[in-house]
Amino acid sequence: MSEKIVKLNKKFFFSFLIIFVCFLLDRCTKVLVINKFIYNDFKELYINSYLNLTLLWNKGIAFGLFQSEAIFYHLISIIIFTIILFIIYLAYKSRTYFELIGLSLVIGGAIGNLIDRIYYNAVPDFIDFHIGNFHWFTFNVSDICITIGLVQLIFYDICKNIKFKNNV
Repeated sequence: MSEKIVKLNKKFFFSFLIIFVCFLLDRCTKVLVINKFIYNDFKELYINSYLNLTLLWNKGIAFGLFQSEAIFYHLISIIIFTIILFIIYLAYKSRTYFELIGLSLVIGGAIGNLIDRIYYNAVPDFIDFHIGNFHWFTFNVSDICITIGLVQLIFYDICKNIKFKNNV
């Protein structure tokens, strides 16, 4: 019994550490950019020929989709909170550290964006990646964490299914 508790505590600590680091990196970068842009009246900050910092306030969901009325915005926030709780449950039930890392990255990023939705009534996006005149959607560190976590989970699932099929 105590071995199971120790394993659960290690798993919880590992997951919490990833979630905390994602959240902390997200918060720090957002506060830095918001303060830099608002207090210095910046519109855009050139980094290099592929990257600018441009502060945009996203009142929709991923990539600024579905920006609409306040009631819809709050409903989406409640749905996001529910999904975060479900992903926390999945992390608790995860069997491998690879899966746990992916779920923890998604949780950390999702919590970062949810806090912004509550505090600012919008999510600050500021990383503007572009090639020539083609600009990708503007995003933030939380979005990076969520994307890496989802790609990792998809990769894990594909590899798991390939291994299973080879054993049959």
